[in-house]
Amino acid sequence: MPGTIQIDALQRMTTSELAERFAELHGYPCRTRHRGYLVRKIAWRLQANAEGDLTERARRRAEELADDAQVRVMTPKTLVCPPQPGPPTTAHRSLSEIHDDPRVPPVGSAIVREYKGRTLRVIVRSDGFEWEGERYRTLSAVAKRITSSHINGFRFFRLGGQR
Repeated sequence: MPGTIQIDALQRMTTSELAERFAELHGYPCRTRHRGYLVRKIAWRLQANAEGDLTERARRRAEELADDAQVRVMTPKTLVCPPQPGPPTTAHRSLSEIHDDPRVPPVGSAIVREYKGRTLRVIVRSDGFEWEGERYRTLSAVAKRITSSHINGFRFFRLGGQR
C-alpha cells in the first residue's frame, strides 16, 4: 500500500517539507504553517489521487452551495449589531459626553461576545451600556460584573483600534 506509506512518512517531515509537498500536490502555496492542517490536507490529496476525487456531479453541487453561502473560516469573536429602528431610549447625557471614543459602536447597537459557553449581549445606550437589564456607565464595569475581576472593557469585548 504505497498510499499509507506516504501518509505515514508525513509525520516524519518538517513543516517546511510539508509546505513544499502541499504546494506540489495542490498547485499553489499554502498560507499556513500549522503542521496538523498540512498533514490532513496532504493526506486527503494523496487519497483523492489514489482512489479518485469527487464526481463531477458532486463538484457542481458543492459550487452551487458555495455560491449561496457566505463562507467564513472562523466566526467573528465579537459581533456588533447595527442600531434597531424605533424611538431612542431615554437620554440623560449627550452622546458626545459618553461615546466620544471611536471604538464604541453607535447607540442602539448590540455588542455580542461568547464567553465561557454563554452568549453575552450588551446594548449601547445613550447613557452607558445595558447588560441583563442593568445599566452600566462603562464597558469596563460590565466586564468586571461578568468576570468578577478588573479588566479593560474594550479588551474584554474585543473592540480594537487606537484611541
